[in-house]
Amino acid sequence: MDIPLIDKFIKNALSEDVGDGDHTSLSTITPGTLGKAKLLVKEAGVLAGVELALEIFKVVDIDLEVQVFLTDAAKIKPSDIVLEVNGSAHSILKAERLVLNCMQRMSGIATKTNQMGELLKGTKTKILDTRKTTPGMRYLEKWAVKIGGGVNHRIGLYDMILIKDNHVDFSGGIANAIEKANNYLHENRIKLPIEIEVRNLGELEEVLKVGKVDRIMLDNFSYADLQEAVTLINGRFVTEASGGITEDNIQAYAACGVDYVSVGALTHSVKSLDLSLKAVIG
Repeated sequence: MDIPLIDKFIKNALSEDVGDGDHTSLSTITPGTLGKAKLLVKEAGVLAGVELALEIFKVVDIDLEVQVFLTDAAKIKPSDIVLEVNGSAHSILKAERLVLNCMQRMSGIATKTNQMGELLKGTKTKILDTRKTTPGMRYLEKWAVKIGGGVNHRIGLYDMILIKDNHVDFSGGIANAIEKANNYLHENRIKLPIEIEVRNLGELEEVLKVGKVDRIMLDNFSYADLQEAVTLINGRFVTEASGGITEDNIQAYAACGVDYVSVGALTHSVKSLDLSLKAVIG
């Protein structure tokens, strides 16, 4: 966990939520009131965000005491108790919504990733996420993908060169784009992997003539064309299939022999998992 990055996220999120004070808690609960709450599971899935929750509680109030019963990547079911938190009732309620928002979102992503990853068992293909993430939450969402058993693609625009269709079109063609990318890295003494997206077998042939890339993304290929593409590449480059990959067809894509499948739906349209934080009375 990147503590500086996470703590900045937590402080920004709390500022957005709390503003000049939690006036409901301040007006209804006597200052100094101590309490206990438990984080309950209401839906089966894969748990994610426990480590983050601990950091949220710590940032909100270092005196909060948290007992963890289930950790990240645990398979969970309704009525499971993830953790209990003890301390200031005001602090517990201040942390509640941020903890739930993050954990529900992360657990939904981890669950979806795990479900799709299970369909790849017995193949060499691994599942990748994309940059189709919620602004400000990319680190958390990609963290959840890893918890669910997936693999992170590039984190942003800074850690890989990924030449997509618009780059090719704006730069004057595939060969130009690849040559310019390699020259840029050489001139600036930067070491980054280069991936290029191709839209058909003709574009793939152009890439194979030029080389000088590390990975080829085969975008929206039919199964027949994808199999032919993998045969043509013949292990010379890492292969990635993308475009319209779902639980219904992921096994068919993997059967074509690609190294990776990238699935934007892991982060851009996943359903959050149902969790709740309930006060323990008595």
